[in-house]
Amino acid sequence: MTERTVMRAAVVRTYGGPEAIEIPEVPRPEPGPGQVRIRVAAATVNPVDLLTRAGTLVAAGRMAPRAQTGLGWDVAGVVDATGPGGVRGFLPGDPVIGLRDLLDVSLGTYAEYVVLDATAVAPAPEGVPAAAAATLPLNGLTAWQSLDALDLPSGATLLVTGAAGAVGGFTVELAALRGLRVVAVAGAADEKLVRGLGAEWFIARDAPDLAAAVRAVVPGGVAGALDAAGAGLPALAAVRNAGAFVAVAADAPVGLRGIRSANHWIAADGTALGRLSALAAAGRLTLRVADTLPLDQAQEAHRRLAVGGLRGRLVLTP
Repeated sequence: MTERTVMRAAVVRTYGGPEAIEIPEVPRPEPGPGQVRIRVAAATVNPVDLLTRAGTLVAAGRMAPRAQTGLGWDVAGVVDATGPGGVRGFLPGDPVIGLRDLLDVSLGTYAEYVVLDATAVAPAPEGVPAAAAATLPLNGLTAWQSLDALDLPSGATLLVTGAAGAVGGFTVELAALRGLRVVAVAGAADEKLVRGLGAEWFIARDAPDLAAAVRAVVPGGVAGALDAAGAGLPALAAVRNAGAFVAVAADAPVGLRGIRSANHWIAADGTALGRLSALAAAGRLTLRVADTLPLDQAQEAHRRLAVGGLRGRLVLTP
């Protein structure tokens, strides 16, 4: 039997609404040195994919326009092939998860196959379904790396906005595992959820004065804040003098009062991803799937994500 050399992939050739997503047959990518090709079992739909599809990132100068733009960052699947000379640590047939962190590419993880650098890949969490495993790389690494950037000692207080979301939820759990005391901000209906993830205090996101509400439970303000909801200045005002602030959903405000303030931009890291995978396999991270849809319903997945209100991620399966 002749080996198949094409595959289906979701791409954008003219930026626009969900209807701009096409699923043509394209040449199957070949791994180069130090790379692995993954047969995709699941790919997560994230807000950055909507921004890519709409051309927002091109307009913002964060990626160049191209004739064909790939969609999808997260992947769970099985190693199908390795580059010339093989890749240390991975063999064909190994179940893996990985992250594509380059914006300007012609093919993403919404596809039947994807090629990634081996340094962006880790063993899949044992015993975890592929759809759930696929929700871990982008959002889990964002939370992990943002906590590293905050660099708070065990016992310190941390404000997390958007605590019921994908990044926020992982942040609450990982912060609790690091011994941090978490003040979580989310919708009132999500209080039970975020407390279950490890938050010590809860504040409804519609509180009239976020900083005052935080300082009422943590006198003097929290040691740090991870702003996963774009709260901006009100969240910064909840941080004590000389504290730390990291934003992941919007531009970080100027660090007033000696506060270290920065944006975190994700970087693929197979080593850290492997640690997250082990935590997930041990049941210490909550992987939330809102729904799974076939690849040919990528347009519908984008529509549903844009509407909002999901708890967990939508996942596409080839």
